[in-house]
Amino acid sequence: MTQIKIRELLSPEHVRPAAALCSNCPCCSARLCEKGRSSVTQCLGHVGDSKASITVSACPCSAETTRGTHAWRAAQVQAVRHATENPLPKDAEMILRVLAGGQTFEDPAGHLQGLLARRYADTDHESWRITMLGRRYLSALDEPRYTSAVYVQSVDLETRTATVVVIGWNMNVSVTVLADHLVHAVGLPLDSLPGRYLDARVNLGAADPDDLVLTRIQLPAPITSDYVSARPLRGAR
Repeated sequence: MTQIKIRELLSPEHVRPAAALCSNCPCCSARLCEKGRSSVTQCLGHVGDSKASITVSACPCSAETTRGTHAWRAAQVQAVRHATENPLPKDAEMILRVLAGGQTFEDPAGHLQGLLARRYADTDHESWRITMLGRRYLSALDEPRYTSAVYVQSVDLETRTATVVVIGWNMNVSVTVLADHLVHAVGLPLDSLPGRYLDARVNLGAADPDDLVLTRIQLPAPITSDYVSARPLRGAR
């Protein structure tokens, strides 16, 4: 018996539509940048092809230098924790401050390479400059930090962000933080966080909610009979 092979002509309905390009960068689709912005691995972490990885590796839409991305929020926390919990040697800090002031300096101990590795400084092989992350590190050294109650309003399971109210900063303004940052600190499931109060150390002098950085997050101590509703803020590093 003769077999007859029928090839169906592809109609426009059968052709997969091309992904919409991102309007903010030349390297990614809109969907990829949406994923990258909500991931600490950025756009690079959502492509498997090596050629595509090279293309999207410097995407500005998800970069840690772009305000509001997950990578940016994670980098802010990292820099503040470094400054307040395990700071640089004083000589390295001095060089970073000199860079911030645009002054000349010498680096006999080679601290610049360490600052470069931490992304606190950058170079074009002719001159050095401080990065925004380096400035964040310095500001974390200088700004006062306090212990404040933090109320978790909601959690977005898709973007893995949490909306919180930092009681000591402004009770009427919601603040977006990385939900995984809270989860890792207190060891509770993500979906159990809404409605909970936490304690954290915060730079309460920040003007913008995005500049609030929570560290040393923990569950509050159990309420006892001598608990008072208005606890004074305590200065802390």
